[in-house]
Amino acid sequence: MYRGYLNSPIGLIEVIATQEDLISVLFVEEQKHSHENEIVKHFLHEIDSYFKGHLTHFTIPSLNGTIFQSEVWNELIHIPYGKRSSYSEIAHQINRQKAVRAVGSAIGKNKLALIVPCHRVVGKNGSLSGFAWETWRKEWLLEHEKNHSQK
Repeated sequence: MYRGYLNSPIGLIEVIATQEDLISVLFVEEQKHSHENEIVKHFLHEIDSYFKGHLTHFTIPSLNGTIFQSEVWNELIHIPYGKRSSYSEIAHQINRQKAVRAVGSAIGKNKLALIVPCHRVVGKNGSLSGFAWETWRKEWLLEHEKNHSQK
């Protein structure tokens, strides 16, 4: 396993990869020993560019989850930068209208913060509910994208 870190405006981000693919992008409390490969360096660069307001689309790695999780995560990738969607809209998009809670559960299992933009999913009423990495980060990310999409 390879790993690297980035101090972002909203906390320390850890990027983990194998020789072949990205494994996770997570907010963490402390830094462990870094050992970067090209994949880790690539995503650290993209994430840094995102926070500087220069990048609106990430390179999409393999999405490793159940079939249902992959369907949900693929749908999240299609939410435009600076836009929002709701859990029920995602359920509708994947033709699982009654699976709103399951959609929320799949989103909660996303290990690719920012890359698979789960922060763009809000409650039906616009509430910033359900974000594994704390609501204040979700609010910051949505505001960041709103500000940079208007340029």
